[in-house]
Amino acid sequence: MTGFITLPPESKLDVFSLAEGLTRAGRLSAKHLAHLRGRVGLALHPLVWLAEQKLPDVANPGQVLDMDALLEFVGEDTGQEVVEIDPLKVDVAAVSEVMSEAFAKRHQILAVAVDADELVVASAEPFVQAWERDLEHVVRRSIRRVLADPREIHRLTAEFYSMAGSVRGARGITGLESDGDVTNLEAMLDIGGKGEPDANDQHIVSVVDWLLQYAFEQRASDIHIEPRRAVSNVRLRIDGVLHKVYELPAAVGAAVTSRFKILARLDVAEKRRPQDGRIKTRTPDRSEVELRLSTLPTAFGEKLVMRIFDPDVLLKSFSALGLCDSDLARWEHMISTGTGIVLVTGPTGSGKTTTLYSTLRRLAVPEVNVCTIEDPIEMVEPTFNQMQVNHQIDLDFASGVRALMRQDPDIIMVGEIRDLETAHMAVQAALTGHLVLTTLHTNDSPGAISRLNELGVPAFLLRATVRGVMSQRLVRKLCAHCKQEQPVEIEGWKELVADALPAPERLFRPTGCKRCRDTGYFGREGIYEVLVSDDELQSRITEGHSTAEIRHAAIKGGMVPLRLAGAQKVLRGETTVEEVLRVAPAVEF
Repeated sequence: MTGFITLPPESKLDVFSLAEGLTRAGRLSAKHLAHLRGRVGLALHPLVWLAEQKLPDVANPGQVLDMDALLEFVGEDTGQEVVEIDPLKVDVAAVSEVMSEAFAKRHQILAVAVDADELVVASAEPFVQAWERDLEHVVRRSIRRVLADPREIHRLTAEFYSMAGSVRGARGITGLESDGDVTNLEAMLDIGGKGEPDANDQHIVSVVDWLLQYAFEQRASDIHIEPRRAVSNVRLRIDGVLHKVYELPAAVGAAVTSRFKILARLDVAEKRRPQDGRIKTRTPDRSEVELRLSTLPTAFGEKLVMRIFDPDVLLKSFSALGLCDSDLARWEHMISTGTGIVLVTGPTGSGKTTTLYSTLRRLAVPEVNVCTIEDPIEMVEPTFNQMQVNHQIDLDFASGVRALMRQDPDIIMVGEIRDLETAHMAVQAALTGHLVLTTLHTNDSPGAISRLNELGVPAFLLRATVRGVMSQRLVRKLCAHCKQEQPVEIEGWKELVADALPAPERLFRPTGCKRCRDTGYFGREGIYEVLVSDDELQSRITEGHSTAEIRHAAIKGGMVPLRLAGAQKVLRGETTVEEVLRVAPAVEF
């Protein structure tokens, strides 16, 4: 605590007092201070107004006094910790219960954490303390106050209390004042006629709208609503990692799931079997997104997972997806052959669909007929002719390819090869002069050729049709704003690359900042293993060949194994050793 800002107790910050304090601390020039005289009684909070002026920071040439710099200064001057409020780390239900919305808005404060002994409250007025005594008396906990951006306090106060109010309102409809075990496996009857609220009730609509908007803001790729005995957990997958964001009462969670089913035109009454559907909506910035819904009956109700598809990924270049240099050249060579089979392999969630859609979008010129058979259609794209598998009428991948062959196609995309019949139809399509793009679930690229052979595709047909295979994984990218290069003892480097690359002396490491939520990572990109079928490799494709033989020939032909491809991104400062080891399979190379 330094005391550069001189204000009596219970006084609110004003622009001139704040500017005077900055001048005394050597952060603001006397010239700029003179221009700020008389700036009192502004509609904006002084911190917000002063941050918007972007005045030069005298103590740090080339930098300005933005909100981060101002909060840091006020925090050091008053001895209060500065926090970046991360909604993912706030228990909204808990913090909204400890103080009323009216009290929070009147004093412009927001509870951000609560436990048995302490309540953490964010404020942007460090000298106002009267509310502390009143709140401490009510909550019977010690109060620890922190400084935060007044804009975030205002925005999140409205969001948190709106969400909590909607959930309470929805609970009130059911007449269930406590989370009784009325929806669990052992008591499936509707006790006393008290069931879930109407899925079209305004409270439920508000909860659904909040969840969608929240997921879009947090860059989530999936939304999970998971019923448990007394609650429904809401989790978001962000950069490949699941984060728990809310606990809904069980009845409210069931109603929210029903609301999503209504929006997706699913059978709301049917809760015994899995269902799939889709919703098309808009993000807060008015861009269109599609959500693919999947329900699953569990012990305590229907589990709902929604995958969020951003159509903008179709417009991304291959380099933006992480495919670059020699791997990009090899991939472009494979897809430009005009005929044959090109395979993309990897586990669920490794970005195969994005790669295929981006590739098809590039190939779908007006002179070409692109047809797809998918289960389900992931994203609707107007430049493709898309067909969805429908097992109820015996329309599977194999029969779908057979039908597409009569549609004069140039390029066919098969969602997945799952059995010999589908593999056989893909081979026939390739032999008759079509380019076939498809996916297969294998650990690496060489394993895809062995898998097709194991399914029953003869080796001579594989030699004639397979143009190449690309295996891929997604790794989290280091946050560009906070990553730091430092000398490190690299744990796992030997495991990652064996003796293929020497250990570097310095690497970029995750640090953590407000942009990446203190994780050190922001976004994801692919690592790729591209196998091209050349003469040397084709000579190894025989009946009973081993995957190791194919791998050896592929590496000799220029294929970079997944772990080595990941190591190259580590050396470029794009990701970390730990990330590559987490997703890439161990193989000999």
